[in-house]
This record gives sequence, structure tokens and C-alpha cells, in this order.
Amino acid sequence: MNRSAGGGALRHRERDRLTVPQAVAALSLDALSSVAYGPEAIVIVLAVAGSRGLGFTLPVTVAIVVLLVALTASYRQVIAAFPDGGGAYAVAGRHLGRRVSLVAAASLIIDYVLNVAVAVSAGVAAFTSAFPALHGERVLLCVLVLVLITAVNLYGVAESAKVMIAPTVVFVVAIAAVVVAGLLRGQPATEPAHPTGSATAAVGAVLLLRAFANGCSALTGVEAIANAVPTFRTPRIQRAQRTEVTLGVLLGVMLIGLSLLIGKFRIAPSPTKTVLAQLADAALGHNLAFYIVQFATMVLLALAANTSFGGLPVLASRLARDHHLPHVFALRADRQVYRYGVTVLAVLALILILAAEGNTQALVPIFAIGVFIGFTLSQIGMVRHWRLERGPGWRGHATLNGLGALLTAVALVVELVAKWHEGGWLVFVAVAVLVLLFETVHRTYRRIGAALHLGQLPARPMPRRCLVIVPVGAVNLLTQEALSAALSLGDEVRALTVVHPEDPDAGSADAVRQAWNAWRPDVPLVILPSRTRSLTRPIIDYLRAISAEEGHKRIVVLIPEMHLPKPWQRLLQNQRGAVLDRAIRRNTDAVICRLRLPIVFPPAT
Repeated sequence: MNRSAGGGALRHRERDRLTVPQAVAALSLDALSSVAYGPEAIVIVLAVAGSRGLGFTLPVTVAIVVLLVALTASYRQVIAAFPDGGGAYAVAGRHLGRRVSLVAAASLIIDYVLNVAVAVSAGVAAFTSAFPALHGERVLLCVLVLVLITAVNLYGVAESAKVMIAPTVVFVVAIAAVVVAGLLRGQPATEPAHPTGSATAAVGAVLLLRAFANGCSALTGVEAIANAVPTFRTPRIQRAQRTEVTLGVLLGVMLIGLSLLIGKFRIAPSPTKTVLAQLADAALGHNLAFYIVQFATMVLLALAANTSFGGLPVLASRLARDHHLPHVFALRADRQVYRYGVTVLAVLALILILAAEGNTQALVPIFAIGVFIGFTLSQIGMVRHWRLERGPGWRGHATLNGLGALLTAVALVVELVAKWHEGGWLVFVAVAVLVLLFETVHRTYRRIGAALHLGQLPARPMPRRCLVIVPVGAVNLLTQEALSAALSLGDEVRALTVVHPEDPDAGSADAVRQAWNAWRPDVPLVILPSRTRSLTRPIIDYLRAISAEEGHKRIVVLIPEMHLPKPWQRLLQNQRGAVLDRAIRRNTDAVICRLRLPIVFPPAT
């Protein structure tokens, strides 16, 4: 019976894992959605050379597809070698050292943030292409879409691969319809924008390299499948490899098809209409089919942005477990959400969107640089992996990954040279800053571990005499509860109250003393005068004095506070406890204990 139950649980877990169609929908959205802005990135560069420059769209795209083929073949091997997930951080960490793995992690974080900003802005661009009157509101629309995606992820609605299949299929079919209809059509159904004016640049190697570098943004997301091998159904490796090949074929065919249409219809960049929207208009006409293409593009781009919200928080949690980020990034909220990772990702993406004013093509030039850093490090790590393993056919595997490393490294250099003055240097600065942050956090955690003697058996616990100090303001129920708690915590308890001798009611100190003597709580009351009307300074000076003169080993300050039932009622409190807490922590070594007494109001009469 136990074996049957175990087998049923195993089958249930397998049903929750991904098939190839589900994986294409769940893990390939970053790459597939890039056809919405990748070809346009090529056209924008080549358009400066007029019609002659646009004629090179197909050769540049073919070069990008060759690189795509090399990456697909290389990542098939990463999948086989790292069945537990072969992202650049994991591969570099095992074979290239901790510091190199931090460079890979930094590049991945930059990629995740840029993916959200690019996908959201490109999705809004698809929407405003269908409704040009809203083009001036694109920044606001980007912010609203980002807020919506962030709210969904903070709420904890899990991604469902089955749900994603439908919009992915609709998008792929829509792009296929545009390509097929465009190739069969003799004349464009709707005349697109054509190059106007004289060319401002000749078609030379530099221009082609810049177009290639821009178009490489279409290759982002190719590595996502290798990162998620454990999420596949068995046989995991074979299913993941088939998914990688399927992604490569789909992306390559769509890129080549769209580039053929760009050359056929002589598409030029438009300030208010994306290249993909112009192709849909020319191939299908300005009708319902056109709006379906735009809507499908917008939805898929939103889902592509959402995948970063699944990826970056997980990467941040792994970095936190390795002590390279604050441990709070490894905490899950009640709904199993890495809330801090989601929030940081949303804030960084918002900054990029506002800086770029919602313009996708202002972000694309620096998009692929971080991705290709990860590509190159991953492939170099794989070469070292095969050399260490030396299994059957290891030379062929190493050669293939070496070729992938060479091609991605060349592409990275091209990207840097072509995009350095367009902001490419910012990626290097961001990577350096992130690696410095990781190292600083790691060094701090090492020092904390040394201070706590982690890994060593501490001495046996010994009892210590403890003095408990209770700041009080009057004799009431809150004071009684605080002293009761203090008497159970320490060997000696003292109450403190601060008075201002120059107040109009100068007898307040005598009044407190009389009330205390009448109550007789068997706890001494220390009255501290404050001529500057400061609440915290007299208490801090007293704590320092008794610590130095009386030599107490442990001083605990118990701060009593009311806890009112409704949030708006808490605004009526004077925040005395929070002020004391901050001042005592900053200026003394005393241990703080805050006692919150729930207040129950008597029934209204």
C-alpha cells in the first residue's frame, strides 16, 4: 500500500511538471516575444543609409540566426551536463570560480531588469500602434502595466504553463499568418512607411556591425530552458533538449520571415507605429486581423515581462543563501512569494522605463550586452566541464561549446564597440557595482560568522545577573504590566521617569513620586531631570553611567507601549517607544525589549 501511495504521489508530481508544449509556452516567452522589437532594432540602424541600407536586413538577420543555431546546440549540451539547472551562475560557480560566477549573476540580474522594461514598453508600443491617439500617454501606460504585473506577483498568483499555451499559440500563429500572407501578397494591403530623404550614412562594416549588435537583442531568453531543467517531466534532459530545439526553430523561422517582408515592403521606422505593426498592416490589411496581431503581441510581451518576476527573485534567493545578498531576499511571504526580490525588480524596471520615457529602442541598445556576458561565461565554463569530465566524445562536446564561446565572445565585443557611446558602458558599470555589492555583503557575513563563532561549539550557558530598566510616564495599567514583565525577566528592576523642572506644572516630579509611594510596587523609581526637554538624553546618560560605575553585565530596557485596535487610532500615539528604541540602540549596548499591551475599550454608554 505504501508503495502504491508513493507511486501515486510520484505520478502526481510528474503531472505538475512541464511537457514540451507547456515548456515552450512557459520558458520561451522572452525569446519568442523578442521578434516584436529585434527586427525593428535592425531596421532603425540600417534606415540611416536609406533603401540601400534596409536591403541588408536579411543578411544581418541570417548572421543572427547562425548565432542562434550555435547557441541552441551549445545549450543542448548545457542541459545534458547540468540536469539540476545550468544557468550561467551555476556553471561559472562550479568551473570558473566564485568571483566569475558573481559577474555572471550580475549580468543575469541586469538582463532580468532590462527584460521587464523592454517587454513592458514594447507591449505598450504594440498597443499604441493599434490606437495612435494614446501614443503620448505611453509612459503612463507602461507604469500602469508594470504596477499590474507587480501586484499580481506580490499577491502570489502562480504562473500556469497550461494557461500560457493559448496566448503563445495565438502569437506564433499570428506571426506565421503575417509572414505567409505577406509573402503571397503582391502589393501591400496598407502602404507602410518608406525611407524618405537622402541617406545619412554609407553601408559599411561599422553600420552592419551596429545593426547586428542591435538585432542580437532577439536572442535574449535562449538560456531560460537550461536554467529550468528540473521543472520538466521525465525524461527531463530529452524533453528540455527538444524544447530548446523547438524554440530555436520557431525563433529562427520568425526572424527570417519578418526580415523577408521588411525587404519586400521596404519598411522604415515610424515614430508612432512599430515595424511589426506596419508588417501586419501591409500583409493582412488594417482590419480585425491587424488588431488581433497587436493584441497577441501585447499579451505575450506582458507574459514575457512576468517571467523575469519568476527568475530574478529565485536568483536573488540563491545569492542570499550563498551570502552574497541580504538574507531577507531568501525569505518567502505567506503566499510563497519572494516579496523583496519582486519589489526590487519592479523599482529598478520603473526607473529604466521613466529614464527611457517608455521608448523601447532607447533600452534595446544595452539589452543584449548583459545577456552575452552570461552566454560567454556559460560556454567557457562548459568547455572546462568537458575537459574535467573526459567522458565519451568529450572532445566534440568541448569543441561545440568552445565554438559557442567564441561566437558569443565575438558578438559581445561587437556589441560593446557598437553600443559603447549609446550607453553600453553603463552595463559594465552596473556589473562592477553589483559584483562589489555581492563581495561587500559576503565579507560582512563572514565577519558576522566569525563574531558568532559559527561552526564552533560555544561554552556552556551560564546565568548572569540582569538589570531591567523600565521607562515610565505615569502610574497606570501599562506601567503595572511592564513592571510585572520586568520582574520575571531580571534580578533587579528599576523604573525611570524624565521630568522637566522648568515646566509650568513644576510639581510633576513630586506628583509622580507621591503616586508611586501610594502604589508601592516594590520597584525603585529613578527621577531624571531634563532641562533641555529631551526625553532620550537623560536616559542614555543614566544607562552609560550605571554601566560604567556599577559594572552590570547585562542591562535590558523594557519599553512599554499601547497597541490600539485600529490603524488610524495608532496615529494618535506619540511614538515615544520608537524614539527611545532608536536612541538607545544607537548610543548604548543595552538590550531592547518592547512590550505592547493590547488596549480593549470599555463598551460605549
